[in-house]
Amino acid sequence: MRYVLLAALGASLLAGCGGRATGVLLPTAIEPSDAKPIEILAVTTRGDEGVPTGEMFDGSRGSHISYASIGISIPANRVAGEVQWPSTLPGDPKRDFVTVSADKLAPQAAHARMQQQLAKTKHRRVLVFVHGYNTRFEESVYRLAQIVHDSDAPAVPILFTWPSRGQLLGYTYDRESANFSRDALEDLLRGLARNPAVGEITLLAHSMGNWVALEALRQMSIRSGRIDPKIKTVMMAAPDVDVDVFRRQVEAIGPKRPPFVIFVSRDDRALALSTRIWGNNPRLGAIDLKDPRYSSLLTAKGLQIVDLTELKSGDRLNHGKFAENPEIVRLIGGRLAAGQILHETNSGLGDRIGLITTGAAAAVGRAAAVTLSAPIALIDPQTRRNLPNQIDELGEDARQAARNAGAVIPAR
Repeated sequence: MRYVLLAALGASLLAGCGGRATGVLLPTAIEPSDAKPIEILAVTTRGDEGVPTGEMFDGSRGSHISYASIGISIPANRVAGEVQWPSTLPGDPKRDFVTVSADKLAPQAAHARMQQQLAKTKHRRVLVFVHGYNTRFEESVYRLAQIVHDSDAPAVPILFTWPSRGQLLGYTYDRESANFSRDALEDLLRGLARNPAVGEITLLAHSMGNWVALEALRQMSIRSGRIDPKIKTVMMAAPDVDVDVFRRQVEAIGPKRPPFVIFVSRDDRALALSTRIWGNNPRLGAIDLKDPRYSSLLTAKGLQIVDLTELKSGDRLNHGKFAENPEIVRLIGGRLAAGQILHETNSGLGDRIGLITTGAAAAVGRAAAVTLSAPIALIDPQTRRNLPNQIDELGEDARQAARNAGAVIPAR
């Protein structure tokens, strides 16, 4: 039954993957002057035995932790939220993401490269990204490069990539690979926290990557009695985690934890399928915030749940909204830029999203923030009280945008 369900999902996925070139991590010397290069530092538990140069790592489980640095050139004129994959190699740097450097590094060299980047980064912030199920190495690299570029995140991007086979029917293998990798992620987070050159850490995980992240944080808390305070925020996008298991994990992590920002969407088709695979137990990333079963999550200290159901993206499965919706990507970057901790303000959740977004995008961001705040105002009383004043400041265009997003705005 699991394979039948996954095969049904495949019909939607295959069209999106068609036409991609393989071996995209083979560096090209061509880079236009107006392109913005992004350097990704990768830490991986993947294997690399016999892997072609243009792929670097595959879906096998490595015998040790490996390191790499990959430079990605991103075209200047493109649609935010999308990865422009080359259809043929070497790709056209004026319209495609292209790889300009790709080097495997010894641990000491990887540390030195990170120290160089930290020295150039305001507040010495680090963003650790953990990808999800069915993700090849190059896909995780290009996705993080897109997130960093579109969010304008002022942080050193570190990719933690675990041995996903990148195959539709590899769900159970991927799940076991996630378990295989949790110790390595814990070691990475501990090493970053001990590094005096690191100011603060944000952890962003997607889909099954949230399982790896939560298990690593749980282990860290059990060993040390707390999560290291340098870990300022944990962002969970479309978490493919059982709701009941998540409650237990949070209990084990304890009260001395960073704020968790959880992005959910009721129309996430991938998580709907995962729910059926796991015996119809709800997945955290697809909960209905109006369901009374989840009231304790909505009121728990340090847990902020953001409902993205009404937002659109180019992902037909609605599983990648966190990266493919420009407003949400700016939200992530804005939080990093401002260094804010979301639960330390008396404003409503929608207001906090507005504050984060405006930190990244001035007037355009403010209009986007109102659009984001409007659906949240339906469930957050404080946001309902504050939203009309925000809209008055922005004018009639913002008022109409809020109405379109589902908010009831009183006339002035």
